[in-house]
Amino acid sequence: MPYRSLEVGDLATNCYLFFAADSRQCLVIDPGAEAERILALIADERLLPQAVVLTHAHPDHMGAAAAVTQRFRVPLWVHEADEKLMRSPAGRGLAAMFGVTPPAAGRLLADGDSIAVGGLELKVVHSPGHSPGSILLHGAGLLFTGDTLFRGDVGRTDLPGGSEDELRRSLERIRELPPATVILPGHGPASVLEQELLDNPYL
Repeated sequence: MPYRSLEVGDLATNCYLFFAADSRQCLVIDPGAEAERILALIADERLLPQAVVLTHAHPDHMGAAAAVTQRFRVPLWVHEADEKLMRSPAGRGLAAMFGVTPPAAGRLLADGDSIAVGGLELKVVHSPGHSPGSILLHGAGLLFTGDTLFRGDVGRTDLPGGSEDELRRSLERIRELPPATVILPGHGPASVLEQELLDNPYL
């Protein structure tokens, strides 16, 4: 599989390195905390980061984003709705609780965008509900779900910008994907969509 994962921070956030095997170019997805561990894994795998991508802009998913973008001089990509949330008083207050200063965004993502690295491509699927700018990243048989979908569960909707109705609509988009799609969530173990369709009460 074209990725490596690392569980970081007090909330056990999954940080993913999505990479092309030949060029070693990679995207750093949700570097939530423990920048030194993330940088060490990048070095161990001889990877070349091209951008940091956030599935959403909650502080437990971006705590190490500034360190990674500065170390490799790469941009931060986030959905435009969560970039606004990140800059809002509520977003800044939530980040301050984690001791996180939101980094500046270099690219604002939108539904249907494609992001490429070393010949591999991920499609951006807007999946509001957990936050207004939550996204899924779909490609290479993988689905990075952030906090939209977990194994057997879904993300909470009671934080600023959350919406239970929007989350339901986002889950409907996931149901349309191939059953063999590997689910890589923001927290907890990986799964397969076919299994989630059978066992996850929210699907």
